[in-house]
Amino acid sequence: MKRFLVGLGVFLLAAYAAIYFFAPGLIEGSVNLVEEHAPYDIADEARELHSTLTIIDLHSDTMLWGRNPLDRSSTGHVDVPRMVEGNMALQVFSSTTKSPAGQNYESNSADARDQLTPVTVLGLWPIKSWTSIYERAVHQARELYSAEEQDPTALQVVTSRRGLDALLEARAEGKPTVGGILLTEGSHPLEGDLANVQKLYEEGYRIMGLQHFFDNRLGGSLHGQSGEGLTEFGKAAVMEMERLGIIIDVAHSSPAVVRDVLALSNRPIIVSHTGLKGACHTKRNLEDDLMKEIAAKGGLIGIGFWDAAVCDYTPAGIVKSVRYGIDLLGVDHVALGSDYDGSTTVLMDASEIPALTHEMLKAGFTEEEIRKVMGENAVALLRDLLPQD
Repeated sequence: MKRFLVGLGVFLLAAYAAIYFFAPGLIEGSVNLVEEHAPYDIADEARELHSTLTIIDLHSDTMLWGRNPLDRSSTGHVDVPRMVEGNMALQVFSSTTKSPAGQNYESNSADARDQLTPVTVLGLWPIKSWTSIYERAVHQARELYSAEEQDPTALQVVTSRRGLDALLEARAEGKPTVGGILLTEGSHPLEGDLANVQKLYEEGYRIMGLQHFFDNRLGGSLHGQSGEGLTEFGKAAVMEMERLGIIIDVAHSSPAVVRDVLALSNRPIIVSHTGLKGACHTKRNLEDDLMKEIAAKGGLIGIGFWDAAVCDYTPAGIVKSVRYGIDLLGVDHVALGSDYDGSTTVLMDASEIPALTHEMLKAGFTEEEIRKVMGENAVALLRDLLPQD
């Protein structure tokens, strides 16, 4: 019997290790793909300019997959080593906490089965996160902070203007430090409790999306069924976010929600990862006129790197959408919003970002346009909207 129990224990330990170390990677490896392509030929002029840029990306879902962002991975799109190779200064790390099975851009039921529960279980997240959306956001935030604690010279979590300036000063001194800012992919972690806005702020979140693929207690999703604007709870949540200095992200929000936020908000808002309908006519993208309203209030539009955002997701195709955005909204309102690691297929990972600089120069962009789109616009918005300390 003793031998049997020892054998059973060894088996269970091996099974635990297999689940912990291999299951999340197997799941991610099937959804976060870099399409095979020849190495990008980057002109010397582009490489030289790229090395002087401050590059910021407004959206990735990296923290969902259980990878340590400090380690270079053979799966997914972004981690600190690849950010350093691509000369990226800062990545906005989203916490994805709930996603309906069968998600699509046309319509999703709010009652659809949540497909992220298996990720939390197989990834051996804290047990309370298996059933609590709020705890999923807490877990992903703490994982990013854990990485920072392991090597603060490599990664700094930015929560304030002071922190942003410290990061940029370190990089100006030649240090290969990169930054991360926390974003909720929709406000499902609020779980209908306004007090959770403050709690998530205390966990380090400085940007909050309102919806994801389905309607929620704050209002309608671009991919939901109601098409409704902000609920009374949604309005209260927006006002609480503004009180705390949280940046509001309307990626995935219904047009009615976006208009309500614009009417209610006293601060610029962002669309962290998207495309422009006039450049790529898909259900994923808001109408151009609404994007112009966001820009008119000082907002920022992050151009995505995947097919539903830009249709042609080659570096040259992404640059065409960027050019369209500049012409439509003005150069001060366009940024990068890759949606890296967001169950997307892309043609360049974070280490290959220089391909965008090359294509911008090739397309006749001015140096000022390149600098602003690649990161200076994001720096200006963050300096304006992040809390001072």
